[in-house]
Amino acid sequence: MPGDTARRAESIELDGSAGVVKARQLVRALAQEAGLSLVDQTKLVTAASELARNTVVYGGGGRMDAEAAWSNGRSGVRLLFADEGPGIPDVELALTDGWTTGSGMGLGLSGARRLADEFELDTGVGRGTRVTIVKWAR
Repeated sequence: MPGDTARRAESIELDGSAGVVKARQLVRALAQEAGLSLVDQTKLVTAASELARNTVVYGGGGRMDAEAAWSNGRSGVRLLFADEGPGIPDVELALTDGWTTGSGMGLGLSGARRLADEFELDTGVGRGTRVTIVKWAR
């Protein structure tokens, strides 16, 4: 919002389970500050946890950039997960419930997409993956 000086942005290194825990804690704090309902806080933290875990497990580690977001008088939280891993060869397949290249349930990407209000995936074989999600206060 114009004139708002409380804009908060932070980065978390995602290099193991400790990074995933820190990411969850930061996302919860930002969601509370943005005025998200308890249900929407939980949705955002769940999506962030899945994407952070994917960044560590499949991307070999990376980072999460988190910031307060404003649009049309609404407040929210924008999260970017980025890695320099192998990338996703088939995006459509990767966004299908149940598809996994590991031992998980295959709900990370597709679940995060459902839980967020906005979802953007940028990936390519050999160039890593970037996932941006936004959750808005209602």
